[in-house]
Amino acid sequence: GQLQRGYQASKRQRQLVDYDDLLVLLRRLMMEDEAIRRTISSLYRYILVDEYQDTNRLQADVVRYLASTHQNVMVVGDDAQSIYAFRGATFKNIMEFPSLFPGATIYKLEENYRSTQPILNLANSIIEVAAEKYTKHLFTRRLDGPLPALVEAVGENAQSRFIAQKILELREEGVPLDEMAVLFRSSFHSFDLEIVLSRAGLPFVKRGGMKFIETAHVKDLLAHLRVVANPLDTVSWHRALMLVEGVGPKKAQDLLAAIVKADNPYRVLREVSGKSGKGLKDLALTLESLSGSEDMRPAEQVNHIYEYYLPILKAQYDDYPKRTRDLEHLHTIAEGYPDLDQFLADLALEPPDGSATDVGSPDQDDERLVLSTIHSAKGLEWQCVFVVWIVDGRFPSVYSFLTDEDLEEERRLFYVAVTRAKQHLFLTYPINVFDKGSGMLLSKPTRFLDHVSPAMFEALALVEEGGHSDWYPHDDRYV
Repeated sequence: GQLQRGYQASKRQRQLVDYDDLLVLLRRLMMEDEAIRRTISSLYRYILVDEYQDTNRLQADVVRYLASTHQNVMVVGDDAQSIYAFRGATFKNIMEFPSLFPGATIYKLEENYRSTQPILNLANSIIEVAAEKYTKHLFTRRLDGPLPALVEAVGENAQSRFIAQKILELREEGVPLDEMAVLFRSSFHSFDLEIVLSRAGLPFVKRGGMKFIETAHVKDLLAHLRVVANPLDTVSWHRALMLVEGVGPKKAQDLLAAIVKADNPYRVLREVSGKSGKGLKDLALTLESLSGSEDMRPAEQVNHIYEYYLPILKAQYDDYPKRTRDLEHLHTIAEGYPDLDQFLADLALEPPDGSATDVGSPDQDDERLVLSTIHSAKGLEWQCVFVVWIVDGRFPSVYSFLTDEDLEEERRLFYVAVTRAKQHLFLTYPINVFDKGSGMLLSKPTRFLDHVSPAMFEALALVEEGGHSDWYPHDDRYV
């Protein structure tokens, strides 16, 4: 509130308006002054609006006032792709258009020029049970193509390894990396996959969120782990020291100089007094308790440092609940490692600058697989699309269970994800995943497939025995 009031005062002082102000002021003028409304609306005989399903109430009012004289309005939009309520978009705008403009003619554009018919059949089935919609049935002249695959994995890492393996296979078959995308509901859903892709040498670009390893809070926690693994890692020491209250750049450098020379670096921290004394002692106690703990697995070490770091996280970030979920996910990833050094080595891997030299032409060196949130993928398309984490409780998000409107928007989001694919579509989900936030055990595929005929996709399940993985047809997909 204080920031908003200061921003408004600053604009008034400088006699400035922003984009939202332009809309607010225009609507106010046309709503309150009939003469001005007639003058402005008479200037525009035709009003054309694109992506009408993404408009907010304010924008819809402006359109209505601009068209008040001539009543010539054409809007283009797809109610099934209204997914930006969190940005203020109003789904009701496109649904109420015929009542706002009586006599409006509705043209349905149902021929699709992107996807194969098997993909469109699935998309039609997903959206046909929407509570409120314009009934449409997408069709294409591209009748042939593989069925979408519904893939059940025994865990998140198995899901990630399947995707990496399938990407390598498709690349060998001639599908360029930049014609493949992995889409997800939330940015953190790709964290484990990012590590697996890096290990496999598959270059990728991430849209709609930072790469897991690049986030500040993950770097903070890993810095402490790296100090445990290598007490001479001065870069990680510096990051850990700078998080302690009362330690600035100069003091951190002085402490580093002493740490490098000391037989026991933790003793250096314990001997500091003053404002930073307690914080440095706590840091020393935390790190020393993990040093030499060969029997402690990486997940236990992550948890130990997390308990130390949590008060720092809360003090530094207003959005600490979201960042906390990221660190909980880091703990989940660590559970798959018996050794701290290997865990840190895999997290340090960066995808190479180019694709493998033995695949395709030299021009492929600039190719990148795309990892993207579904919101960031709207309007885009790829030959092959993987939609991950389609387990109920993650997609739809457990937070959407509270209202019918939120749940319906999640359905539309799933529809958007499915319709990004031209030729190949893989829907993947792990089973027996414990969600710490909700306390739920997640195993069931998204409820948005409940009304879809099993004949519309190929159901696969992963079985792992003796370190070997095999995929087999899996018809009983809801068990």
